[in-house]
Amino acid sequence: MSIQISDTDSKADVFEKVRSEIEKHNFTIINEDQTRPWGGFFVIDEDQANEFIKTFFSHLKLDEVQITNKLSPKILVVAPERRLSWQYHFRRSEIWKVVKGPVGVKISDTDVEGELKTLHDQDFIKMEIGERHRLIGLDSWGVIAEIWQHTDQNNPSDEEDIVRLQDDFGR
Repeated sequence: MSIQISDTDSKADVFEKVRSEIEKHNFTIINEDQTRPWGGFFVIDEDQANEFIKTFFSHLKLDEVQITNKLSPKILVVAPERRLSWQYHFRRSEIWKVVKGPVGVKISDTDVEGELKTLHDQDFIKMEIGERHRLIGLDSWGVIAEIWQHTDQNNPSDEEDIVRLQDDFGR
């Protein structure tokens, strides 16, 4: 996936370019949210999780990714100089691959934020259950392929499975 985003693109322009690239790869977008104060996301049909993994995480085998029978693919779009909440989850692990960077990431096993790491195009990171993490937009728009690895088949993770330790937007 190759997305050309310029510094003069509006949020709507960026989302249109990302949507176009997703559709070029024949992924079905089942939900989209451009209203997040940090940017937004596209949710891809879970029936396409295997193809999503082949496209974005080709270095991984499905059995390395799948914890239960449920995987949820998303594309995150992070605005410049915006941060997602400092958070963790009880019912999912996450795998990210930078499609368009650079982006910043902080991770830690404790509630204290870790050191800022800069990830570039094609960089990969995995967060385990309970591992604190934060995605950060740097000087330009960032685009990240994400897989939610649900760890409880009977109670899959959702947006309610976010424990926010700090949030710039008071959520």
